[in-house]
Amino acid sequence: MAASPDTPAPDLPSAPRPGTYVRGTETVDAIIKAAMRVLIDEGAGAFTIRRIAAECGMKVGNVSYHFPKKEQLIQVLLDDILQSYGKVLDRTVRQPGLDAEERLRLIIVLCLDDIAGKRTTRLFTELWALANHSAFVDDRVRVFYHSVHDTIAEYVAELNPALNSEEVRSVAIFISASMEGSTPFLGYEKPWASRMRAFTAIAVHSLVHMAKTITPQEIAGMVDRS
Repeated sequence: MAASPDTPAPDLPSAPRPGTYVRGTETVDAIIKAAMRVLIDEGAGAFTIRRIAAECGMKVGNVSYHFPKKEQLIQVLLDDILQSYGKVLDRTVRQPGLDAEERLRLIIVLCLDDIAGKRTTRLFTELWALANHSAFVDDRVRVFYHSVHDTIAEYVAELNPALNSEEVRSVAIFISASMEGSTPFLGYEKPWASRMRAFTAIAVHSLVHMAKTITPQEIAGMVDRS
């Protein structure tokens, strides 16, 4: 059973990437790309070792040799995505000379730009669908988002030193959820996709301001509104 989302994320190690020689690495890369295409274009229901093998033109046994279970494939896929996002953050958000406010602003813009794309809109929707039926996938997706929350929390803590670590975490989750929640409305080919640019501007303004100014009392719901 998956852990409660309120508990710390399990310390699951990254999956050892199959393929220890050049040809093996190329094979694994082809399988990962095929798995990504199947999830994006056909959905979680089509995500089987047999379908992925057909997509990359391999025998089922060749795919199963590297990934005996599709859960292992999902783990490596998520590790690859996290690594690629890390490289983007290094090139943009983590460059020298930026203050915490600008870093948080850049994260919000990057995340919403990503959500507007076909890959992220469809891929993460299908990963959540798989997570509904697999405790392992649920844990891996949760670990992925725990890393996202860590990154956001780093800059929230700098912007608002009055908050303790739990309050910072709550704000970081709120920012992440606010962005992710836009997916079914403003994501790729969604009903209000054309409004994503305006939504991004509003999100940057409101979420950064909230992160800077929200108080522990407001988070605790203890503000007298009479």
